[in-house]
Amino acid sequence: MADRDGARAETETMLPSRQSLGLLAAATVLAVGTMVPPPAAVTVAGQRALAVFASALVLWLTRPVPYVVSSVLSVALLFALGAVESFDAAATGFTSTLVFFLLLLLLLGDATTSVGLDRRLARRLLTAESTPRRALRSVAGSVLALALVMPSAMARAVTFIPIVKRLAAAFGSGDDGFETGAFLVLGHVNPIASMALMTGGGMALVTSEIIATSVRPITWVDWAVLMLPPTIALYAAATLCASLFAAVDGETTLGATAGAQLEADGEGPAPEADGDEPPSLTRDQRLVGLVLLGAIAGWIAGSFVGIPTVLPAVAAVVALSLPQVGVITADDIAGVNWGIIFLVGAMLSILDALETTGAIVAIVDALARWIPFAALAQWQLVAALLGLAVGIRILFSTGSAAIVVALPIVLELASVFDVNRLYLALTVLLVVGSTTILPFNTTAVLVSMDRGPLSHRDVASFGLVTMVLAVGVAAASWLVYWPLVG
Repeated sequence: MADRDGARAETETMLPSRQSLGLLAAATVLAVGTMVPPPAAVTVAGQRALAVFASALVLWLTRPVPYVVSSVLSVALLFALGAVESFDAAATGFTSTLVFFLLLLLLLGDATTSVGLDRRLARRLLTAESTPRRALRSVAGSVLALALVMPSAMARAVTFIPIVKRLAAAFGSGDDGFETGAFLVLGHVNPIASMALMTGGGMALVTSEIIATSVRPITWVDWAVLMLPPTIALYAAATLCASLFAAVDGETTLGATAGAQLEADGEGPAPEADGDEPPSLTRDQRLVGLVLLGAIAGWIAGSFVGIPTVLPAVAAVVALSLPQVGVITADDIAGVNWGIIFLVGAMLSILDALETTGAIVAIVDALARWIPFAALAQWQLVAALLGLAVGIRILFSTGSAAIVVALPIVLELASVFDVNRLYLALTVLLVVGSTTILPFNTTAVLVSMDRGPLSHRDVASFGLVTMVLAVGVAAASWLVYWPLVG
């Protein structure tokens, strides 16, 4: 109760500085958008859809109310203000496969964490005898491997933070750069791993859904072929830069105490005596591992025989929820991050209204009048579109929300100027997913900064490094790799 009262008091203290201003700004934007006569190129319904869109952005950025509340309010306003003809039309985003798929992946990721399979894999993948530089590479490789079964970059960061702390303690208090480099990997590099697979996280899911509806159908295997090599190349380059950025020592040896340090995190099985065999997997860990392997097999097979990607995920969640299994429970479902699910659903609903009313076309026409896109070479045009996407990204605390807002506008502009929309969508994902200028831009960075030695300057500086690396990898993929496999 005391914690709740303290949190409430803190919220009330913050309210006048940002949250009240957010409410006032959202209400002002909505009032102006509904009362002022629309420009000639915009219909009344289109202007009201734009007003709801703008007010929703203000609410999501300032967070005066939870995401669930602001998302439901935005959907209701689409109908109440006449931007759409019915409430069913206002809520179309929540009928998208993406919303259900995201929910299922969050449940599977939580199941991996709840049974301790993530920590077990992390410790198995790390080696005890190594230098700080080798330990950093081991941490990075383990995070990349864990991304195959855990779609949340935040969950992966939380899993590895105690391990990194123990490794740093084992190296001693010397200035070896390991802890700084490791937290750069957990915060900035870790989210990049989520882009390798369609089921790797929210950003990949959102991008694949927009590609499927706006460009062309794309299967799980298609995505892996297109994105796995570029993502691994970007991940490796970012890890190398993290090591150089932090000046990680490559000489000092960790020593024989590392195994005890790793096991002493208190999050897994008790440490074994020297020479003992590690304890076998628990029943729940085996079940979760087998079910996840089955889901991956289903996604691969479904890419060839036409099984919708969501069905293996449904089967996996149902299997882990059976009474005889009991891995996913009602408490797990209640603990899901419903805010991001509702945000994505509401944003899809708003985008559908913007397209139906022609507001998206009006936005594109306005941008084309302000920026001379027609006079630009194609690479300059792509650079301008990426700049627009990055500008939107900096405003948001989640990459998936930024992509939902930016990608449809960018693809609409690309269609006008005959830019390859598939390549552009994948490029936007790579660049947006690798850009973290402010700590709140990515939850994994925020947690890493809070628990590690990173400063605001470190976050912004290395965020620019990963963004430049992403641009380079995307350019190489666009010019060489994607046409080769296209």
